[in-house]
Amino acid sequence: MTIDAQRLWQRLDALAEITEPDRPWTRRSFTRRFLAGRAWLAAEFAAAGLDVRLDAGGNLIGRLAGSNPDLPPLVTGSHSDSVPSGGRYDGMLGVIAALEVAQSLREQGRVLAHDVEVVDFLAEEPSEFGLSCVGSRSWAGKLDATMLATTRPDGMTLREGLQYVGADPDRLASAYRAPGSIAAYVELHIEQARILESNALDIGVVTGIAAIRRERITVIGRADHAGQTPMGERADALVGAARIIDGAYRDALAGTTPACPLVATVGHIGNVKPNAANAVPGQAELIMECRCLDEAKVIGLFDDLFARLSAELTAMGLEIQRQVISHVPATPCTAAIQDTISAAATDLGFTQCHLPSGAGHDGMFASHAGPFGMIFVPCLDGRSHTPEEWLEPEQAAAGARVLFETICRLDAQGAASL
Repeated sequence: MTIDAQRLWQRLDALAEITEPDRPWTRRSFTRRFLAGRAWLAAEFAAAGLDVRLDAGGNLIGRLAGSNPDLPPLVTGSHSDSVPSGGRYDGMLGVIAALEVAQSLREQGRVLAHDVEVVDFLAEEPSEFGLSCVGSRSWAGKLDATMLATTRPDGMTLREGLQYVGADPDRLASAYRAPGSIAAYVELHIEQARILESNALDIGVVTGIAAIRRERITVIGRADHAGQTPMGERADALVGAARIIDGAYRDALAGTTPACPLVATVGHIGNVKPNAANAVPGQAELIMECRCLDEAKVIGLFDDLFARLSAELTAMGLEIQRQVISHVPATPCTAAIQDTISAAATDLGFTQCHLPSGAGHDGMFASHAGPFGMIFVPCLDGRSHTPEEWLEPEQAAAGARVLFETICRLDAQGAASL
């Protein structure tokens, strides 16, 4: 055995217990509960023999020194914050498994050539400031003044939030990791889907993180009396919105494949005006999201959908306004790291498959600094971001063992081979 499976599981349980008591399992970034979790992690990092520091971007880092300080570090980790009632393993598994890898290396007297850095990135989940991946953005130099000025409902700015958790927004440049400054970043995570579980597989070798595009769609019609306006004379904005929602669903369903899933979601309908039972809606606003590893499919779904519906919506007397809210490009995982993870899993006797990640992760930004890979393990019924999120102890241990072996193999291969 290369890791201590019992210690891994005990630490996962201990961190999970640091939660809002009336809303398990909740540890939101920029809160007292988050700071309590961070204090526990820092103590565990130190007890494991790691050198511990907090960088200017608010990322907690534990370092296990290698034999050659001139080499860039191998980095592994994830995040310890959660969505509300979000579960015990999303992010936390990656941090605790990374700690277990580093501690096991130290206890076994195995000194790698590269330093190993265990990182708990700040605020990977969307925070009350409306921003996700705060800490990993700082590594990529993408945490700018406009973002720092954003506020959460109580009026705190993100700049103040960084100071609250011990970061230094005035020294963000010191958190920046230049391209080539890390040998590799590898993250272990629960799958948050059902592919591994449905196929009774142990390990997922992630091919990349999907592109994510969100647009605000405003449908403008005409408000009228619900009783006196004939059906053929209406410009009903909500009916137009329904056409768009149904069309996005059908187009994504037709365009998806097992190797390259395409998903589209309208999770928000707002600003329905006049929003009265006896009035024809004159306006409705949708937020539509599309995700796929093939970025062209993401952009194409939006453009093709509205091109196809244009004549119908115009005939209904409707005007459509589109605004891009955000577009995050796809992040492919480094092929050589995929190969290393796959070989490690095979040699350890674990079944596996290659699959993409539809969810975003800190690797989207950490990959700016060097090669990037991810390891997935199954979670019960694919449930995540929910109190029912679960994986078995042996599944957590399998992922940690593959992570351990991957880090050792990457060290032996050297960054030049990636």
